[in-house]
Amino acid sequence: MTKPAIILFAAAAALGAAGTWSEPAEITHDDSICVTYRARLAGDYLIVEAKHEEPWHTYSLDNEVLAKEKLAGKMALGIDQPTVIRAKEGLEIAGPWLHTPPEDISKPELRIFAWGYSHTALLAAKAKRTGTGPATIGIRGQACSATTCKNVNLTLTLPAEAGPAPDLKALAPARVAN
Repeated sequence: MTKPAIILFAAAAALGAAGTWSEPAEITHDDSICVTYRARLAGDYLIVEAKHEEPWHTYSLDNEVLAKEKLAGKMALGIDQPTVIRAKEGLEIAGPWLHTPPEDISKPELRIFAWGYSHTALLAAKAKRTGTGPATIGIRGQACSATTCKNVNLTLTLPAEAGPAPDLKALAPARVAN
């Protein structure tokens, strides 16, 4: 196992050990799980976990920004939908997004540039509760394999209990507006 993989595995294990997660939400294809999402509040942060099954991936929070930069004004056949997380009810995103550093899954010979997540990815942003009721978030994007894409459009309800503040050193800034 490479050093970055060990660091991300340790960060995911530490985040999974403390606090209460939402009920998981699964995206499936032909009765097989593509990706499972869950979320929780930890300290001042909203933490979203995306656990991908082989051979599935989702696109990074900043996929559009990275693809447009790489295209440098040239036309693309298409740009894959980035993962988008929005506070829906009882919560406000109060800081920039951090994420597991995405993998370059581009196909430059086809002028397709994309960055995504596979295995387990963590996405985090400072957040604050705006009410006393349940807090919900919406997640949109695409889960894809080499031959199939599934739309991601789901809502997660966060548990009222927040866990301790996480160690986010393994995460990188995502270049996306809140």
